Amino acid sequence: MAEPTATSDGALLEARQLTRHFRIGGLRGHTLHAVDDVDLRIAEREIVAVVGESGSGKSTLARLLAMAYRPTSGEILYRGRPVGALKSRKDLLAYRGQVPMVFQDPFSSLNPSHTIGYGMLRGLKLHQPQLDRAGREAEADRVLEIVGLVPPRRVMARYPFELSGGQRQRVGFAYALSYRPRLILADEPVSMLDVSIRIGLLNVMARLREDEGVSILYITHDIASARYVSDRVIVMYAGHVVEHGPTEKVLHESVHPYTKLLLSAVPDPRAKVAISSADLGEPPRVIDPGEGCRFRFRCPLAQPVCGEVTPRLTATGLGHEAACHVTAPDRATTSTGSGLE
Repeated sequence: MAEPTATSDGALLEARQLTRHFRIGGLRGHTLHAVDDVDLRIAEREIVAVVGESGSGKSTLARLLAMAYRPTSGEILYRGRPVGALKSRKDLLAYRGQVPMVFQDPFSSLNPSHTIGYGMLRGLKLHQPQLDRAGREAEADRVLEIVGLVPPRRVMARYPFELSGGQRQRVGFAYALSYRPRLILADEPVSMLDVSIRIGLLNVMARLREDEGVSILYITHDIASARYVSDRVIVMYAGHVVEHGPTEKVLHESVHPYTKLLLSAVPDPRAKVAISSADLGEPPRVIDPGEGCRFRFRCPLAQPVCGEVTPRLTATGLGHEAACHVTAPDRATTSTGSGLE
C-alpha cells in the first residue's frame, strides 16, 4: 500500500457513520445492531480509549477498523484514503501491518506449537520482506526489549505456555510493534491480567506512544485504566457513542447517565454505599432496537422523547459531546463521578 499523506486536520485514521449489523435466525430472522453510525478520529501519537460494558460494540468496532469485519455501511479512512478501496492482498497486508491488533486473550492469539521467536520471525518475513534473517532477528530483539522482555533471545526460545499472562500480552505488543505500525488496536489487553501487572502494561502503551510515535485505540471496560493512559475517551452503549471528548472532561464533567453509571462502579472508599436505579434495568437491546435512546430502559431520567427519537452527539458546553435528550447543554451539570444524580 502506498504511503498517503495525513489529512489536513491531522487525522491518522477516521471512521464516518461506521455501522455493522449481523443477521440472525435466517432470512426471516432478526438483525443485531452491533455498531451504529459511529464517528471516530484518531490523530498521530494519540491514545484514544473506548469504554463500555460487554455488548456495547467496542470489540466489533476494533475489528471493523482492523478489516476483520466489513462494515454494513459507512467508511474508514486511513491517512485520507478509503480503506474499503483496498482490494489486493498486498494492500490489505500493508494496512494490517500499519494498523495491527492486539487481542484480549494473549494465549489464544499465540500458536502453542511454536516458539515465540518462530512466530515473530515469520511475521517479520511477511510484513518486512526487505529484511534478511539477521535483520529480522535484530528487529525481534529490538521490539522485545522495548516491551520489557529481556533477554530477548531467551524469550524467543520459549513457548507461550512457558510465559506468564503479562509476558504473553507483552509479546502481543512486540509482534504488533515489529511491523512498524502507526496505530495499534488494543482490544481489552489488560482485562485478563492481575491488577498488579496491569499498570506495567499500561506504561508500555504510554512508552510506545512517546518513544515510537505509535497511536493506540485502547478498548476497555475499565474506566480507571482509560483515565490513566488515554488522551480522549469514547463511551459506547449498545452500539452507539453516548459521550466523547478529552478524558478528564468526560470523566470529571460527565453528563450522560450511562457514563455516570460507569463512574459509579469505580471503587471509591470515600463514597457512601448506594445502588443506582440504573443498575436494576435490562441488558442492552441490540436486536431490532428501533428508534430511541437504547439506554432508556435503565435510565432513571428517561422521558417520552427518549423512546421516540435517537439522540445525536451534541456539544455539552463543558468541552465535550454527549448524546442525551434530558441532559441538554442548558441542563448539563458537573459530575465528580459519584453516580447518577
